[in-house]
Amino acid sequence: MSLLRSIATIGGLTAVSRVFGFIRDTLMAAFLGAGPMADAFFVALRFPNLFRSLFAEGAFSAAFVPIFVGLLHDEGREQAVAFAEDALAVLTTALLVFVLAMEVAMPLAMLALAPGFVGTPTFDMAVEFSRLTFPYLLFISLTALQGGILNALGRFAAAAATPILLNLSIITALLGTGPWMPTIGHALAWGVVAAGILQFLWLLGSCRRAGVSLRMPRPRLTPKVRELMRRALPVALGAGVYQINIMAGTVLASFLPAGSVSYLFYADRLNQLPYGIIGVAVSTALLPLLARQVRAGDETAAMYSQNRALEFALFLMLPSAAALMALAEPVIAVLFQRGAFGSNDVRQTAAALIAYAAGMPAFMLIKALTPNFFARGDTKTPVKIGVVSAVFNIAAAGAMMLPFLHVGIAAAASLAAWLNAALLAVVLRRQGRLVVDVRLKRRLPRTALATAVMVAAVIGLDYALGNWLAAPLMLRVTALAAIIIAGLIAFAVAAQLFGAASLADMKTLVRRKQAT
Repeated sequence: MSLLRSIATIGGLTAVSRVFGFIRDTLMAAFLGAGPMADAFFVALRFPNLFRSLFAEGAFSAAFVPIFVGLLHDEGREQAVAFAEDALAVLTTALLVFVLAMEVAMPLAMLALAPGFVGTPTFDMAVEFSRLTFPYLLFISLTALQGGILNALGRFAAAAATPILLNLSIITALLGTGPWMPTIGHALAWGVVAAGILQFLWLLGSCRRAGVSLRMPRPRLTPKVRELMRRALPVALGAGVYQINIMAGTVLASFLPAGSVSYLFYADRLNQLPYGIIGVAVSTALLPLLARQVRAGDETAAMYSQNRALEFALFLMLPSAAALMALAEPVIAVLFQRGAFGSNDVRQTAAALIAYAAGMPAFMLIKALTPNFFARGDTKTPVKIGVVSAVFNIAAAGAMMLPFLHVGIAAAASLAAWLNAALLAVVLRRQGRLVVDVRLKRRLPRTALATAVMVAAVIGLDYALGNWLAAPLMLRVTALAAIIIAGLIAFAVAAQLFGAASLADMKTLVRRKQAT
């Protein structure tokens, strides 16, 4: 399967998930608003997501996939599956112990996560909700292992569809069980746990259909499992820098006025739309491809894949980031302004979204560059860079939150992302593993120019349709949809005229087959 086709498969299913995610977030905003209960639930949701990124999806996939691909290439499927089973047994045992320990120690953990909540009812709610959501870590970690197997086999669809189950589960819990729960927050927390179970069972069946039926042997630290741990432990920090930065923002925001945590959550959810679709798709598809090419000693093909991944990702990410910055307030208003979510909440969330969106291209570069390290088994360099970025983020957020409140926290995360991306690029260039080719040099400034044309179009339409955007909901939705469609058309036409992309190139990339 070509790189672009793999990216399209993952990105398409992620886009479906994001649609359900926005339905979920719209319902949550209407029921929860941006008050103390919302702050408590969003902290409870962040907590397992942090450890998921550190110990499961980020670290595990980055370390597991190259080893699994290597065993497939050198020793065959039987040995690769045996390694996966040993990894499954060790991961399950470690996570069971960790989850039980965290359930007991949750009040102490919350002191570190949200110290600003201490002495308020929000603290007690956050502890209770976190105890309900934390078992999600166990199931989503096992899901990540199965997803890594499928990705290594070139089967991306099933794993890419798992977030859809999370969104559907939370929507069902919100609408179906909310009236019978003590609070809406309890219903949402139970929905998260149910989602983890569903995601695990979904990929269990998908692996069996792919011919991989995993058993649960006695936990053993085999040489390959030890190698996995050596690679995964440093990646746990490097691959989770984004979550660490967001978590640091949550800690600091807990000291700000009520609603600050919620403003950052809703803004980040919108920021995650293009980043989650494009960035995750590129990273997921690129890692096994680079691992195969590096294993075969084909550095020319690896360099080509890296350049095309950057080209495709930035072609979509630059206009996405610019559009979110230009249309932040009307987008927030259309999606969330109803029920408990008022006009002031819209303004505060929009300001945070603009700050987050400024860093979206940098987050995309991080996702596109780190597979170049992981495919070669180098898990330490991104960690060192990630630590530098995280320390910078915490220091900058602490300084900027005083004058700019929650917006300063979002801006600090974006600045830290740009620092991270720049350091990754410099190191790869010095190693001779990132040489920007002529095509990328030519097309990147043309993409920026096409993006500028699109921004001018959407700003003009935003001004022209100002009355519609202040009208009742259906007119607002219609006006916003018209602006977005017009912006897409403007960008597509400008990209063709300026030579930022061509239909012929897209067709060639789709048809291009990579050696397996």
